[in-house]
Amino acid sequence: MTTSQSTLRSIALEQPATIRVFERFHLDYCCGGNRPLAEACAQKGIAAEAVLAALAVATAGAEPEADFTHAAPYALIRHIVETHHAYVRNELPRLLSMAERSAAKHGQVHPKVDQIDRQLRQLAGELTLHLDKEEKILFPHIEALEQSRLSHASVPHACFDRVETPIQAMLIEHEAAGALLEEMRTATQGFAPPAGACPTLVGLYHGLEDFERDLHRHVHLENNLLFPLAIALEKETFVTQ
Repeated sequence: MTTSQSTLRSIALEQPATIRVFERFHLDYCCGGNRPLAEACAQKGIAAEAVLAALAVATAGAEPEADFTHAAPYALIRHIVETHHAYVRNELPRLLSMAERSAAKHGQVHPKVDQIDRQLRQLAGELTLHLDKEEKILFPHIEALEQSRLSHASVPHACFDRVETPIQAMLIEHEAAGALLEEMRTATQGFAPPAGACPTLVGLYHGLEDFERDLHRHVHLENNLLFPLAIALEKETFVTQ
């Protein structure tokens, strides 16, 4: 049963349909998901009762979100790469182009647009490198761990001592990406275009809100499902050797 003392992470894991509610109230269920609902709501100035009511509605009859709670590492990785990594790689160039054009046209009148342009370029550089590290180093190692367990083979060789090492680095980078988007959200008062904004700027802010929403789902799958599973896999493989 979901209560105000349930953590955002546990609610999202047990009932994926609740993710839409957390997105609506801008409650962090991924990086900051280990907090009780009451604490998260108090920090945002939101009535916990209102969120609990919305969660009840979401889980009563809404079309369920895809549930990866019991997915194998390979299936999780494929979904993350093909859905969320692909989204980041496809969407960032479009957003960067709109941000550059908007800053050039509106930067002098709306200084926040210049800030968004700078922060988005920073986010793009950091996220692109982040995805490369996951796809070329961490994810292949997790898949190798899964194969080792299935075939009762030894732990695969890696350039790090334990899988927790790169995972910890990824967690830090997830927090940094989320913080940058939160700064952009705050600067734009919830990605609300200024009065008289051109269609490009309106599209940019709308796109940033969608990007933030997708990143939350993306990070949730990695932080709360894939990474704990990888750590457990490695421990199990060591034990069975």
